[in-house]
Amino acid sequence: MRRVSDAEQRVRALVIAYAERLDAGDLDGVAALFEHAVVHSGRLGDLHGSAAVRGMYEPVVIYDDGTPRTKHVLGNLQISVDESGETAESRCNFTVLQAAPDAPLQPVLAGRYHDRFVRDGDEWRYAERTIIPDLMGDLSLHMGRA
Repeated sequence: MRRVSDAEQRVRALVIAYAERLDAGDLDGVAALFEHAVVHSGRLGDLHGSAAVRGMYEPVVIYDDGTPRTKHVLGNLQISVDESGETAESRCNFTVLQAAPDAPLQPVLAGRYHDRFVRDGDEWRYAERTIIPDLMGDLSLHMGRA
């Protein structure tokens, strides 16, 4: 059995941190992950840095519990680290479930994340994220101000 490298573990942690921060309603924390990155967001174009990325999340509805009442489910995460150990790429599928007040638990979005990472000293960080939304449900209770 192949042993998972430290670099792969750190990259996996970044991918998971994004989902956890967003589900917790920590939109500033989500944006901070992309401080030195470009996010290709489709309809909003290329967003450079944390301030631009934070603006992308401005329409997210935050409920009384301080969260968007979502759960990002990540699957089929694949990570490849280049031979130099300085860059890495990942791909995964995501499904966003939401249980807004007075609404049933339902999937509202499904798609893919294609990410690039760079090693910065002893740490890893996002360099690039491409968000590919494949299936859209009712986003009105999640991105209501979009």
